[in-house]
Formats: sequence, C-alpha cells, structure tokens
Amino acid sequence: MSKKILITGCAGFIGSHLFKLLEASNDVIGIDNFNNYYDSKLKKDRIKLLKGIKNIFQIDLNERDELESLIKKNKINVVIHLAAQAGVRYSLENPSSYIKNNINGTFNLLDILKDTSIDHLLLASSSSVYGFNETKIFSEKVNSDFPASLYSASKKSTEVIAHSYSHNYSIPITVFRFFTVYGPWGRPDMALYKFTDSIIKDKPINIYNEGKMWRDFTYIDDLTESIMRLINLSPNKTPNIADDNISKIAPYRILNIGNEKAIELDQFIKILEKVIGKKAIKNYLPMQNGDVPYTFASSELLEKLTGFKPNTDLEFGIKKFFDWYLNYYKI
Repeated sequence: MSKKILITGCAGFIGSHLFKLLEASNDVIGIDNFNNYYDSKLKKDRIKLLKGIKNIFQIDLNERDELESLIKKNKINVVIHLAAQAGVRYSLENPSSYIKNNINGTFNLLDILKDTSIDHLLLASSSSVYGFNETKIFSEKVNSDFPASLYSASKKSTEVIAHSYSHNYSIPITVFRFFTVYGPWGRPDMALYKFTDSIIKDKPINIYNEGKMWRDFTYIDDLTESIMRLINLSPNKTPNIADDNISKIAPYRILNIGNEKAIELDQFIKILEKVIGKKAIKNYLPMQNGDVPYTFASSELLEKLTGFKPNTDLEFGIKKFFDWYLNYYKI
C-alpha cells in the first residue's frame, strides 16, 4: 500500500537516492536546508533527477513552525530522518553546528511527531557511535557509550532522546546505524570522493594513522534497499526474533546496516588505483582526533528482519562511483 513519506535531508547523498527509489510507489515529500557544508550545487543537481522535485521544500529542522505545518498538512505516515550535520573532523572545527542540527533538530522533529499518529519513524545514526571498541565485529548490543567525536556523540544523543519519546508517546522508531556509505553522487568530504579527485589531479592524498585504518564500506543501493524494506517493519508490529534488541519498554529497535567486511585503507586505495588506472601520491599522517581505527558491522539482525543484507563488491561499487565522477565533471 502506498504511503505518505517524509524524507529529511532529501538533497543529501543518501536522501536523494532514497527519494528516487521510493517515489515510484509512494507519495514522497522531502525537506532539506541546502546548507553550504559542501557545494550546494551538488545537492541541487541531485534533486534535478527526481520526478517529485516539486515536492521538495527548503526547510530547516530548526524552523519548527514550518516543519510542523508541513507534517500535519500532508498527513505523513512515515518519516525517514536523514538530515544531520555530517563529518567527524568538522565537528572539531564547528561543534555548535552538531548541537543545533543533530540534537536540537531531531528533538524538534520528535516533539512534533508525538502529537501525530505516525506509523513509523526511521532515524539515521552512525557506526561512529561504537567509538574505540575492542570488539572486532559490532553487533547492535556492543557497548556504544564512549563515542570518540562530537559527531558520534550527537548521533548517540539522538538515539537516546528518540528512545525516551518512543517510550513516553508510543512512537514506533527504528534507528539504523550505517557504515561508511559510498557510491555515485557521494559527499565531497568522504574518502572515496577526495581520493579520486586528488589522484586524477596529481595531488597527494592524506592517509591517517599511517594507513592502519579499517572500514566497512556499504554501497548506497544496499543501504537504500535496506531502508525501503524496513519501512513496513515497525517495532510494534514485527514478530519476536532471536537476538533482537527491541526495547523492553518502547516500540524501539536499533539496526546495523553494513557490508560485514572490514577493508584496510591501503587495500581500499589499491582497488581505487586499479579502477582509475593511476597511482596515488600518498601522504601518511598520524591518527586525527575524533577518528577511530576500525569499523566492522554485523548485519545479522537486518537479514533476519528483512531477508536482505548488503552484499555489493567493493571494486564494483568504486567503479560505479568513478563512472559517475567522470560523467558529472565531464572528464
């Protein structure tokens, strides 16, 4: 059955892909503040490809009256909350942006939804909440109380605030923690985009922690497919599942969305060099504040619930990004 879906952050990397996927069989509305964290032209170009561009509005989550009016006027069934100030390293430079956009913006949304009959809120979090974790594979039950950056702390804060609203107002909430998403139309501040750009332009790439970094790279189509399948699986309607982490006091669940493969950064760069057909100029640096050396998702619970888990081969995904990059910049 078609649903009335609101996507926050719809001009972002993930939001624009998800909007395109869902608009074929749902009534989708999007909001974005089109801020200048990176070139807003990229955001505007993303939404030009969407059939429902007329249903996209420039609204900031801190513009509470406008946000509330949009939600209630359109009788939204499902909210997919992706809007956030991204970036681990940027949180060291502009910490107030993370409090305003991630914590206060999410609070505004939750406080509006408590007075609606929402079917399901899907809330984006991040693998960064696991911080410096000694466990080598991160299940949803692994401790996430010690985030290493203000970005990850802000995402953990939104998880906890959302649980309180789910408990007190019976809002069905699924939190998904995604792991290093990449693909066409990706963010310019992410490693794949920055490395590709630098290699093509014969500029050195900065490799932190002397290359001793591992990441679980998740292709964008795998992430959006996972989110789409979760829409109808609100925590107040799904059956009991072994090793579920559903809250004992609220219709609230946390899920990882990751590829279940930890790739060392040097291996990632070798694959990128192969795809581009050119060697990188490497500048090895110490670990930066806020970064963590290792992420590795367990997506078992996602698979149990949806019958699906990310599986895209990294070289295939990088090739898709590189083809997009060449086409977008007309190289």
